[in-house]
Amino acid sequence: MLDIRRRTGYLFGAVLVGHVVLISAQMNTERGVPVLEAASVGVVGEVQRAAAGLVDGVRGAWGGYVALRDVERDNQRLERENADLQVRLQQERAVASQARGMERLLGLQRRVTLVTEAAGIIAGAASPDFATVTIDKGTAAGLAGDMAVIAPSGAVGRVIRPTARTSTVQLLIDRSAAAGAMIERSRVQGVAVGTGEGDLRLDFVPGTADVEVGDLVVTSGIDGIYPKGFILGQIESVERRGEAWGDIVIRPAVNFSALEAVLVVTGAAPAAGAPH
Repeated sequence: MLDIRRRTGYLFGAVLVGHVVLISAQMNTERGVPVLEAASVGVVGEVQRAAAGLVDGVRGAWGGYVALRDVERDNQRLERENADLQVRLQQERAVASQARGMERLLGLQRRVTLVTEAAGIIAGAASPDFATVTIDKGTAAGLAGDMAVIAPSGAVGRVIRPTARTSTVQLLIDRSAAAGAMIERSRVQGVAVGTGEGDLRLDFVPGTADVEVGDLVVTSGIDGIYPKGFILGQIESVERRGEAWGDIVIRPAVNFSALEAVLVVTGAAPAAGAPH
């Protein structure tokens, strides 16, 4: 019985909806358009509006994504270009610095009355216990042991192990290096020895000698290796021990950590009028 009543209710509802539809189809709006048609058009319009909004949203999101991808690519390109420019700038600075160094070296080569051979530094000491560098010239270029090595700023050291194409140079700051020295102002002579700690010490100076901080120390030439008059450095500190001089510390004129090229003194220039 309950099932029959439910079916009857469904049937009644369907008939009622049908009547509404029929009435709507026969009734017109103020504009003369059937109500059913107007309702259908309204529903379809809303569906179309929603679909258009969805499409516009998707299109806008996709356009934004594409734009972001383009911006990201542009940023990556600009970063690469900036990195390339930085590398080129560093290379140009290095070349300019090297050119300035070579210009100073050539200027020294023209000024000195010595026969010299220009050489580039290609390596440092393999051990921290020895202050040495390797240069790119050897016996094939006329180099030999105990030849003096100089730079525009002053004396550098001496050749100790030449091979055919390279040579090892002992720097003046090596703890076993030494050179005849003279205080330029007072002409007091002594021996400049390396300390192994980046500076020099002036030894064998008489207790009555005139020595002051700031005095310029040059090579004396008495050792037979270093030509006379090349700068060794300036006196940085002095110490008295009774009537004798204690430690006299020389700050080297050459910045050994920044050396790139040097001149090796291979001989004295021939005197004017002498046969070559």
